[in-house]
Amino acid sequence: MSLKDSFTPDEWYQVMTAPGRVGAAVVAASPSGVTGLVAEAQAIGAAIRESVSAENRTPLLEAMAADLMGTPPTPQEVPAQDRPRTLDEARARSLEEVRRAAWLVGAKAGPEDLAAFRHLLLSVAERTAAAAKEGGFLGFGGEQVSDRERQVVAELRAILGDEGTPAAAPTLVHETPPDGNPDGSGNSN
Repeated sequence: MSLKDSFTPDEWYQVMTAPGRVGAAVVAASPSGVTGLVAEAQAIGAAIRESVSAENRTPLLEAMAADLMGTPPTPQEVPAQDRPRTLDEARARSLEEVRRAAWLVGAKAGPEDLAAFRHLLLSVAERTAAAAKEGGFLGFGGEQVSDRERQVVAELRAILGDEGTPAAAPTLVHETPPDGNPDGSGNSN
């Protein structure tokens, strides 16, 4: 039995999409031009690949790696979601989904898996933020990481806790998931 089996399909979807949501939160905080978006997308993919293919990966990262190598879900298997209308809404929604995914991992996997998941998500955030210069013109000027990107990375650290601090984030020690059910439905059953 795989660690994945302790999650419902919707819960596993939340766990699997959390790294992409972290990247989306950083991108939404300070959108770059087309070249910057490509660099940020590549940074997201590289951070995920490195974490799930590391030799010392945990059972959670092992299960995530197996799913990433498998067949992607069909559109019918993906939970229906309405699209955010603004970049701020996309950032906020992404952060809330990351909070839920971290809670799920904390509730259903061991402390080593939670630490590895936390490391994966923070690595994605930092690498995405540093992937492209913000605020320049034709490659001149600007800064590597914008204030808004730094703010999102700080928010993620607050949600997830620092990597060296076991269960530092109070959101990970809830007995119930943040904002209702982890599937986001609001239903209690």
